[in-house]
Amino acid sequence: MNGHIRHLYLHVPFCAHRCGYCDFVTVVGRPGEHDRYVEALLRELELEGGDLANEVETMFLGGGTPTFLNAGALERLLRATPRAAEVTVEANPETVTPELALLLRRNGVTRISLGAQSFDPRLLRVLERGASPEDVRRAFYAFRDVEFDNISLDLIYGIPGQSTADLERDLDQALALEPDHLSCYELEAKSGTRFTHTFGDELARQAEAMEGYFERVVERLTGAGYRWYETANFCRPGAPAAAADFRAQHNLAYWHGHDYLGVGVGAVSTIAGERRRNSPGLARYMAALEARTPPPRETEQLDDETAQIERVLLGLRLDEPLSLTGLEAAVDADALRKLERLGLAEIGVEDGGRSLLLTPRGRFLGGGVTAELLA
Repeated sequence: MNGHIRHLYLHVPFCAHRCGYCDFVTVVGRPGEHDRYVEALLRELELEGGDLANEVETMFLGGGTPTFLNAGALERLLRATPRAAEVTVEANPETVTPELALLLRRNGVTRISLGAQSFDPRLLRVLERGASPEDVRRAFYAFRDVEFDNISLDLIYGIPGQSTADLERDLDQALALEPDHLSCYELEAKSGTRFTHTFGDELARQAEAMEGYFERVVERLTGAGYRWYETANFCRPGAPAAAADFRAQHNLAYWHGHDYLGVGVGAVSTIAGERRRNSPGLARYMAALEARTPPPRETEQLDDETAQIERVLLGLRLDEPLSLTGLEAAVDADALRKLERLGLAEIGVEDGGRSLLLTPRGRFLGGGVTAELLA
């Protein structure tokens, strides 16, 4: 490893069940292929690892459900990958046991992303989730029991049949666990899926309520002392006795526009102005790596204009100023002045040049403000 990339993503596609709203690259079951897949994943990492720096800052195991892997395959994967200051593993609550929590802890994992989604059994059935609210709490405490001090909970709002009162109860129960981080996403169901066919009318009703849900989430979590550091992400400000930073450092790398290496079926990388996407076909992926050749993939050259637009789109999701140095061509100067007059954006100075920060009101309007800014 002698490259420049300090952020590594590994995709594990296996799940016990595919939720109706999910559009990630996933494969249901296939326990007999877990070991073979890990072997292929490590072979791709061997082929591509020259792009990684000697010191990797963050590593993220996502999916799918990484904790659905058999214990031997999961431990082998963790032992064979680079050490990093932040190592995150996504976990579904029903897969978590005290033994699994200990396995992750002893193999260098520092951060857990736990997919709660809701604490309402009725809404969990709508989402086709396999875990109960009790499973979420049991999993959370299993990780605390082995001294994980950086646990994130995922919540979804805008679920068919959900009311504002239901959302309040979900937030109450999430906050009662005192997680270090919360990711709160509006439900996005892709058109043409089984989920949208079943719940189309209710999804349309929920879309009209999304803005109110979003404001309620921000109000509740910031009122509880969490930092609203990214559009959908909140973290504790830090441990009293330490300079802990509970922001998701791996995701911050994406939002800051840093290069990253993604390995695994369907994984995406951005390296030196090129974006590549591995094919989503599991059989083709494993066959290619077993032949010691790179997996089939699509590549896209990112021109300066596209790179600048992406930097603005992602950077304005954060609660920190975005330096406009090198991004002037992507931002409409008239729109910028207008948004500043309306109290939606603030112009400042960053590293000797101008910077841009959305005000809280501007952040609530989010995509509309950003769309107006882009030239």
